[in-house]
Amino acid sequence: MARSIATIKQELTANFMGNAVLQNSYGFADGAVFESEFSKVSIESILFDIFAFGVFLLEVIFDYHKKEIDTAIYEQKSGTPRWYRNMSLAFQYGFDLLDDSDKFENTGFTADQIEASKIIKYCSVKESIESNRLTIKVAGESGDDLIPLDVTQITAFKDYLAEIKYAGVKINVVNNPADKLQLTMAIYRDVLVIDENGNSILNGGKPVEKAIRDYMKNLPFDGELVINDLIAKLRAIDGVNNAHIINATSSAYDSATADYLGFVPINVKTIPVAGYFEIVNFDTVSYVV
Repeated sequence: MARSIATIKQELTANFMGNAVLQNSYGFADGAVFESEFSKVSIESILFDIFAFGVFLLEVIFDYHKKEIDTAIYEQKSGTPRWYRNMSLAFQYGFDLLDDSDKFENTGFTADQIEASKIIKYCSVKESIESNRLTIKVAGESGDDLIPLDVTQITAFKDYLAEIKYAGVKINVVNNPADKLQLTMAIYRDVLVIDENGNSILNGGKPVEKAIRDYMKNLPFDGELVINDLIAKLRAIDGVNNAHIINATSSAYDSATADYLGFVPINVKTIPVAGYFEIVNFDTVSYVV
């Protein structure tokens, strides 16, 4: 870990003050302290500041480089959940694998064609110790929206996993439409800033709805929705005096029945089965004073 500039300067000046030749040249006694002999604006002090800053930058660069190397080594370890995630994101729809390899044959294709073939934009991999199984959640993207892969795409992806996975590893692929999220809320508004329909009087638009969408968009894929975090974001909106989530429920897609399950309450937090949410509507958001 990089030392502080002050620590580096102290070590440099300690060596400087302990040098017998310099003691004789400058006339300071053995054991004297640098700060007692030289002012902060002296040329010697300024030079040591420069040297210390240079050493500090070098140590920061070394730290960053070590972190990059450690990360690269970790991610290249075959068979880890991180490896499966990286391999899932590297899947190229419509491309063949090289013989006896987990790499794709990209000869003759442009960088744009290769990038366009990488249809999996979001992925999480979790290991279940009890069932000795990896659960891989994936999603594609359409504009700003997360979407499931279609039937042919997910079939190709599963075949790809079968080719690259380690023998004996059981994999469960989750490629569901978004979990549905229903929020019943009372927004206590400043009547000078937000009207009774939730519109910003000054700027137009519905800031509460935008804040909810932004919060959902910024959630990590397969991350937790925390009710208190959402409330804090709503309370930070100009014109919102308070926010009360009366009821929060979610409904996950059941691939076995090809239909959504019933809505269940979210008491504190939840992780979407699909890895992401879709807000049903904002009809249950009321604006009160």
